[in-house]
Amino acid sequence: MGAAAASGVKAGRLPAARLPAARLLVAALWAGVLWALGYIAAPAAFAVLDSVQAGDLVAVLLTRQAWLSIACAVVLLVLLRLSTDLAPPRRKFLSLLVLAMLACTLVIFVGLQPAMAQLRELAGPGGVRASPYWTQFAVMHGVSQLFYLVQSLLGAWLLVRLR
Repeated sequence: MGAAAASGVKAGRLPAARLPAARLLVAALWAGVLWALGYIAAPAAFAVLDSVQAGDLVAVLLTRQAWLSIACAVVLLVLLRLSTDLAPPRRKFLSLLVLAMLACTLVIFVGLQPAMAQLRELAGPGGVRASPYWTQFAVMHGVSQLFYLVQSLLGAWLLVRLR
């Protein structure tokens, strides 16, 4: 008899008692990556690299962070759906928080990042700051930062509400 069978746990199923910890772990990973990248790694890259190199590095990191965000959102939505330990109104509220964070990710990843990358490419090797696209890029970058800040705050709120 296997350990899973001995403990009454079916293979491939997360025990209900572990759902709160799993939800909190996924949310902490998501929020932690957002905070570490946006408020530590990206500023550090711009502090030590030239603007073009830092922009290239941060663009790659943001793409990876976006995919991680999408994965975390899907996993959290599944965990919330399976969570019989939560009252339906609380489960709905937490799901809405996750969806709001996912929406921020998609606005940045699908809408703003590709447009900003195109402007960086059009600017050429001199960089976007020295190009006629700078104002347009700066506006998009500011909007992107606003969505990132909102997503970061929603992540904090999610962690607090999951406790």
